[in-house]
Amino acid sequence: MIEIGKLGQLEPGQKRRKLALTFGALERDICGIAEKGMEYTYKMPRAEYVRRLAEIVVRDPQIAPEAQEQLQMLLTTDPFDEKRTCNCARNILLAIIGTFPAEWDLIIAPHQSPVDEQGIVRKRDFFPGVCVYAEDIRSPFNLGSVFRTAEAMGAEKVYISPLCTDPEHPKAQRGSMGCIETLGYERKSLDELPADLPVFVLETGGTPIEEFDFPKKGICIIGSEELGVSPKALERATYGRVSIPMKGLKASLNVGVAFGILMQKWVESLQNS
Repeated sequence: MIEIGKLGQLEPGQKRRKLALTFGALERDICGIAEKGMEYTYKMPRAEYVRRLAEIVVRDPQIAPEAQEQLQMLLTTDPFDEKRTCNCARNILLAIIGTFPAEWDLIIAPHQSPVDEQGIVRKRDFFPGVCVYAEDIRSPFNLGSVFRTAEAMGAEKVYISPLCTDPEHPKAQRGSMGCIETLGYERKSLDELPADLPVFVLETGGTPIEEFDFPKKGICIIGSEELGVSPKALERATYGRVSIPMKGLKASLNVGVAFGILMQKWVESLQNS
């Protein structure tokens, strides 16, 4: 952490870069994930330090009026939200500098570990027999999102196809927020899927999702970003095809978003039954 007085000695560009780095370190400290040697140890209370730094950003001559108003509002709100102030100030500075944050720049606190302090695996609540089969999804981010949604909405199991991207990829791991570890997965071909569960696909040209009769147990196949589900998957899906009605010119949804909509409707069906 830099002493506040020293910031006045820096030229504007250097000051902004130093402030952006400092806000990032502070946000990690607030989240409890500070890097070793980067923990907050400054002489004044951390909340006051955050305030003082944010006031410097508010006075920056290049700050946009709407950004200045948003940060000023955070500074006058009681109780003071340290984390949101740090995040807002850092992103304002990055916009002024002309550096836009990438996905891996996001500072996200870890969720509850699947293992408790005694090393015992926590019990996970789920809908028995509710499964998803990710066929040939290429993007690690998308696959991580599928795992995250599956875990959150109570899927029991995730299957992935032989050509699906590797769930151990760092971007998949980050996108899943630890849910790949929690859920686990099995890599199987379509022919290897359990024969005792009904199989259906999420694909265009099927029954509208509001009218689809979701099974109490089953496997939903979701296809690749580029091609959708394969002809073989359509043959394997003897329970049917469900579609999400759309009105836009593109009429296209990210596979992770589409799967989230599907799972919400499936869960509603299970709860209502």
